[in-house]
Amino acid sequence: MMRKSTILLAANLLAGTAFAQAQTATPAPGRITTPEGAQMDSGADLAYKPGALTRTQLMSSTRDLFVQNSANVFRRFPPDKTAQMVKFYVEALALKSLNPIQLTSTQQMLLTGVGSGQIKLSAGTQGDRKYHLEGGYKAGTGIRYFRLTYPDAAVVTKRFTDAGFAAPRFIDQGDGSKAAMVTDPGGFGIEVVIKPGAKDGSNDGVGVGISVSNLEKSRGFYREFVGLDELPAIKDKALGLTLYPYRRGETMLYLYRAGENLPQDNGSAGIQYVVSDTPMAAARGAARNIPIETPLNKLRGFDLITIWLNDPDGVTNYYAQIARKPATAATAAVPARAPN
Repeated sequence: MMRKSTILLAANLLAGTAFAQAQTATPAPGRITTPEGAQMDSGADLAYKPGALTRTQLMSSTRDLFVQNSANVFRRFPPDKTAQMVKFYVEALALKSLNPIQLTSTQQMLLTGVGSGQIKLSAGTQGDRKYHLEGGYKAGTGIRYFRLTYPDAAVVTKRFTDAGFAAPRFIDQGDGSKAAMVTDPGGFGIEVVIKPGAKDGSNDGVGVGISVSNLEKSRGFYREFVGLDELPAIKDKALGLTLYPYRRGETMLYLYRAGENLPQDNGSAGIQYVVSDTPMAAARGAARNIPIETPLNKLRGFDLITIWLNDPDGVTNYYAQIARKPATAATAAVPARAPN
C-alpha cells in the first residue's frame, strides 16, 4: 500500500502535468521555452558586455562559481508513469521526499533529496531532445544511470518488495561493496550500491553514469570547462565497465565508453549546478563555443537566472543562480579554486 505522502506527491505532480498540457506551447515575444515547455523571459540584458571580462576570466572553468556542495540531477519520463515513478523513488529507493514546486504555470517538478543535492522528477518528454533508453546502460550515449548508496542490502531488498518491485540482485565488487543494476518504471538505470558506512537513502549523494562517444573530448569538458575534480579510473564489476570519475562534492560523474555509433539520449536526464553568477558561466561557455541548449534566461517569480549548455554528447549541463552579484573585469580577480 502506498504511503500517504507518496500518494500526495503523485497527485500533485499529476495535477501539474495535466495543467501544463492544457497550456499553449507558443512563447510570447521575448520569451524562451525550456525542454519541459516552461516559458522564461530572455536574459540577454544580463549578459556581460563585450570587453567587460578578461581572457583569464573567460577561459577559467566554472568551478569558482559553484555554491552548492553537490550537483542536482533531473529525470524526464512519460506522464503515465508518474504514480509508479513516485512509488519507486520514494518507497523502494527511500529517497527523502521534498515539496513539489510549481516553477511556472506550465511546469511542476517533484523533488527528492540525496544529501545536499536533489533528484528532480519531471513528467513529460517535451522539447527538441532525443530519448533512447532501450537496451540499458551500454546501448546508447548520454546519462544512462544514477548511482545510489546504502548500508544494508536486506533493508533495501525489503523496501523494493514491499513497494511491489523485484528485489535487486547484488554482485560482490571485491572491495567490500555490492552492487545491483535495476531500472525505474520509465526504463532508466539505477545502480544500487551497498557499502559499509554509507548513509541510508543515499544521503551521501548521487552518482551519474554518462556514456560518451569520445572519452578525450568529454573528459576535457568536465575537467577544463565545468571544473570538476578528476579522479583515477575505476573498474565496476557489476557493470563490467571502466569508469572515469569526476567529482563535485557529494556528486560523482562516471564517464565511460560503451561502443561505437551508439544511439543518442540527451533528454532522459541532465545535470544542474547551483552557481553564484550564471551570466559568467554563459560567457565562459561562449568563449569555448560550448553548444547552447536554452539561452541565458530569467524566471522572475523565483529570481532565477539560468543557462542550459550541452556537453559533447548533448547532455544538459544546466547552470542556475538565485539573484545576481555580478563580477567585472576590474573587480574580479583570477578565480580561486572552490573548496571540495
